[in-house]
Amino acid sequence: MGDASLLVDCRQHLGLITFNRPEVRNALSYAMWQALPGILDDLAASRDVRVVILRGAGRDAFAAGADISEFKELRSNPQQADAYQQTTTRAFEALWNFPKPLIAMVHGYCVGGGSGIAVCCDLRIADERAKFGIPAAKLGLAYEFGGVRRLVQVVGPIAAKYLLFTARLLSAAEAQALGFVNAVHPVEELEHHTQELAATIAENAPLAVQCAKFYIGQILKEPRERDRQRIEDLFTACYASRDYAAGVQAFLEKKKPIFSGE
Repeated sequence: MGDASLLVDCRQHLGLITFNRPEVRNALSYAMWQALPGILDDLAASRDVRVVILRGAGRDAFAAGADISEFKELRSNPQQADAYQQTTTRAFEALWNFPKPLIAMVHGYCVGGGSGIAVCCDLRIADERAKFGIPAAKLGLAYEFGGVRRLVQVVGPIAAKYLLFTARLLSAAEAQALGFVNAVHPVEELEHHTQELAATIAENAPLAVQCAKFYIGQILKEPRERDRQRIEDLFTACYASRDYAAGVQAFLEKKKPIFSGE
């Protein structure tokens, strides 16, 4: 982006998206919400990128959600509010439907829309000082239905009710106990462990990993809503891939497989 509020870097099969507004705890501007789906489309289309990490600049915050300072100008009437809501919904859906593994690397505060972004990721790795919360009830707001649906699918209804009813900030340990966070590390070690996890995933056969992600997403849907043709196509594609042949050959030769993504 022209104002450098969203940074994108790709190397060694890993994509990195950085919310780069540390002066406001990496709150997302309207322009950032607008740009995010296009960035994700580009990363999805890249044959080189196999895993994507999302993070906030610095170590004080992952993201504090939407930039409330813009609301007076951009959400001053029902029409503007609806347009803003549609833009953020597109961004959340783009994250939720991203076909490759997404990892949220969480330093510090991850609240409101920041927690909503983290929910859309497949894995959430936090530092021991991280704070998570959805404060809608303290603001008199109804949390967006899609966000509640995604939260329930990630942590289950009991934990979702606790998060939404109390609207309190949870520590990293509390968030991990609720199943919201996969792992907690010391602040100075978080980046290393997250990169190591992403590299481990990236070393596996990309089509097999994407197939697993798609299958899990389909399992969470009602049976009548599942794309059975796509399920069958992905299954067939895995067995027809060069990576499958390479994986079997490496296993037989007791070697580490090197996957091409084909």
